[in-house]
Amino acid sequence: MTTRNAAPRLTLRERLNRADVKFTPYALVSPYFILFAVFGVFPMAYTFYASLHAWKLGSPTREFVGLDNYEFLLTTYDRFNWSVVNTLGMFIMATVPQLVVALMVANALNKRLKRPMLWRMLILAPIVTSVVAVGVIFARIWGAEYGMVNGFLELIGLEGVDWQTGRISSWFAISSMIDWRWMGYNSLIFLAAMQTIPKNLYEAATVDGASPRQQFWQITIPQLKPVLIFTVFVSSVGGMTLFVEPMMFGSGRLTGGADGQFQTTAMVLVDILRTHGNYGISAAAGWLLFAVIGIVAAVNFLVVNRIQGNK
Repeated sequence: MTTRNAAPRLTLRERLNRADVKFTPYALVSPYFILFAVFGVFPMAYTFYASLHAWKLGSPTREFVGLDNYEFLLTTYDRFNWSVVNTLGMFIMATVPQLVVALMVANALNKRLKRPMLWRMLILAPIVTSVVAVGVIFARIWGAEYGMVNGFLELIGLEGVDWQTGRISSWFAISSMIDWRWMGYNSLIFLAAMQTIPKNLYEAATVDGASPRQQFWQITIPQLKPVLIFTVFVSSVGGMTLFVEPMMFGSGRLTGGADGQFQTTAMVLVDILRTHGNYGISAAAGWLLFAVIGIVAAVNFLVVNRIQGNK
């Protein structure tokens, strides 16, 4: 009769070492997930719960209405639909030029320049500027009577424009504010990614006779694919949640102009809550905005992937 050898018993130190290897990584990353659950998942779930109720601020009662709040926003409340159009228009008008110019600036900063740190700090300066100060200054630049842009137009014999009253003109003015503020941020992200590209790829391409333009499209852009996807996603989220810039352009009012010509969805959300005190409809607007952001981010992701594949 044969007996199996019993497995050696582990000492306390060995058991602690195994537990340390197995559980320490989870313990180190758990604070993020705990905070995300408290400040991310719970507010989203509670907001969805609120969106299904007729809920007035300050009222002790709330009535379950299902999807009536969503139906009201999509079919009855015209300002919400127009706000989505405004948000998408300003997003396209601001994001596309912003990322293109940021890519060009990053490519220029990636060359050998005198005092490169000074140029990078200057590019980053708009981000640390107060949003209120930026809004006030750009409101003066695009002012109808004494604005700098209208002054230049009149100087060359053209008629001035009331930038706030027109839908497209107000989009253009607000987009310039967004581009000025965030172009440097994206430029530095692109620059950091460009500096990780191996230099031997460019040296080999130069030996093969590739021009700088060909090197940019065939080497730089493909190597930047993950960063491009990241910046497009972040810009999509930021562009679809525009709030401060258009509000400051409209002198701090949530109406987005007399006819809501530059009122964004985020402004409508806050306006419903602050003006009408209706938490249920405001919560439904937040979830509809979340759905729109998801669609826009998915479309941008597919477009960037398609462009990368073609290149």
